[in-house]
Amino acid sequence: MDNETADRSSEVCNAGGGAEGGACSESPLQSRAAFLANWDWESVIRHNRGVCERGSAQHGENPESHRHVKEQWRSRFQVETFTLGETLDFLCACHRKAPFLFFNGNTFADIGRTFSDFLFAELPTSRRRNATSAVAHYIAGVLHRESMQHILDSLCLAASFSVGDKVQTLKGSLRGHIVAVMDDGCLKWRTETGTLLIALPESLLPLE
Repeated sequence: MDNETADRSSEVCNAGGGAEGGACSESPLQSRAAFLANWDWESVIRHNRGVCERGSAQHGENPESHRHVKEQWRSRFQVETFTLGETLDFLCACHRKAPFLFFNGNTFADIGRTFSDFLFAELPTSRRRNATSAVAHYIAGVLHRESMQHILDSLCLAASFSVGDKVQTLKGSLRGHIVAVMDDGCLKWRTETGTLLIALPESLLPLE
């Protein structure tokens, strides 16, 4: 894909620091950068064309909205600095305005996934995958903004736990509490059903 490297904001938390790092002081949605600076509108068109070809659909411009979205993209979001939250809101709005005939959701979700994958590069692989998935699902309109923010905030918490801490798996399918922190850094935890499990810190999320 063309233009896949996005500028990285110095304000993005080092969320993958494990026990040596601290928790984020603010939501990652507040980090600022020109996230779309390396995505000119022509590259967006090329990406939609590729998605359409793979989906056996006709690539084309929506005459009712294409010009407006293109002008917004070129005049503001490609050149100015915005928060990550504002940028994702804009990509979601681009999807809803549908500047292309088909696969608008896939097109703008892929763009968000691309720079988010770079933005969250310091997260452990499993957490980075969940973060980029949450971003893409929000842009595509299948995840509420509040849910996306909660997921990103939780994933960016430092993976530092103590005995007694309440935790859940990344997808929330299991909940329980920490019963021991092992010498190798792994966590021994007991689920609500009484099952004793061992997990890496990055595979669990804290519960309030």
